[in-house]
Amino acid sequence: MSRYERYDVTDEQWAGLAQVVPLRGRDEWPSRSDHRTDPREYEAAQRRFIVLRVQVFSDAREVADYLMGQTPVLLDLTGADTDVAKRILDFTSGVVFGLGSAMHRVDRNVFLLTPEGTEVDGTVETTDTFTRSVPRS
Repeated sequence: MSRYERYDVTDEQWAGLAQVVPLRGRDEWPSRSDHRTDPREYEAAQRRFIVLRVQVFSDAREVADYLMGQTPVLLDLTGADTDVAKRILDFTSGVVFGLGSAMHRVDRNVFLLTPEGTEVDGTVETTDTFTRSVPRS
């Protein structure tokens, strides 16, 4: 029985493949001598979030882009008209639901949108009814 039988490849095919792609030992792979891992850089990246003051619906796409990139967003809708704020909130709540993220109410018309796996400490209210905080006209 060939040692390559479990791969459904004959010895001749394997030898031909080795000629096309030369096999290297572990020490033969190039390595960067200046490669270092600094855990503080990773922690700093985890603490970063974006503040977006959205006033027009076309800017709501930017919120989705940051959330898809795993960056928390502090969404400020205080400067938006009531109808526009409702549309933006509807869109972002759909994005949050689709990504499995979370939406937390910080203040009236201010929301913290966090990617999946982000922990929020403090007295932030999680919203179930997203339009509740938008002033009615």
